Amino acid sequence: MLFHDCTTAPSPRRVRIFLAEKGVRVPTVQVDLRNGEHLGEAFLAVNPEGTVPVLELDGGQRLYDIVGICRYFEETVPQPALFGTSALEKAMVDSWLRWSDREGFYAVMDAFRNSTRGLKDRALPGSQSYPQIPELAQRSKLRIADFFGRLDDRLGSSEFLAGPSFSIADITAMVSIDFAAWMKIVPSAEQAHLQRWLAAVRSRPSSQA
Repeated sequence: MLFHDCTTAPSPRRVRIFLAEKGVRVPTVQVDLRNGEHLGEAFLAVNPEGTVPVLELDGGQRLYDIVGICRYFEETVPQPALFGTSALEKAMVDSWLRWSDREGFYAVMDAFRNSTRGLKDRALPGSQSYPQIPELAQRSKLRIADFFGRLDDRLGSSEFLAGPSFSIADITAMVSIDFAAWMKIVPSAEQAHLQRWLAAVRSRPSSQA
């Protein structure tokens, strides 16, 4: 088994946090995104999409999707459960995970990749080049503000995002917030419920993974 990682990128960080919560260690190789290693022939032979993370299994299969990788470890290392246990818990985790991905992580990614000078022709991750759309960056920044507001509302009535237990939905939301901070976009101090939760999840040892 081999995990293709990049310690400076937010996407594989989501998997590293998940693995840390599980207490699982996987042999890891670093991919140099800054210098374009992910677009080189050797890495594209591993993942034609040119993205990290990638999990190579002992049988030769490869998983390229963040949630797919986490789901694999949820099934092989069931405890602690990070996708829920009962039917309702699983449904809640899936719902809030999808929402956090869509309204949080991808909104931040669009804002960052469409406004960062060094990513002029790299507005989307992957092996293909796409031009930036400045208007999309501006819209995405509005979406991030809405994401923070909805999080604060939700966390006013729930200890964690999907319920009383920490889950992959919390990992996704936390990494999204930390990603937004790269652009100096941070939750308001007045969003007390969000700040309470953020302090709690950032204090977990896994957050340093």
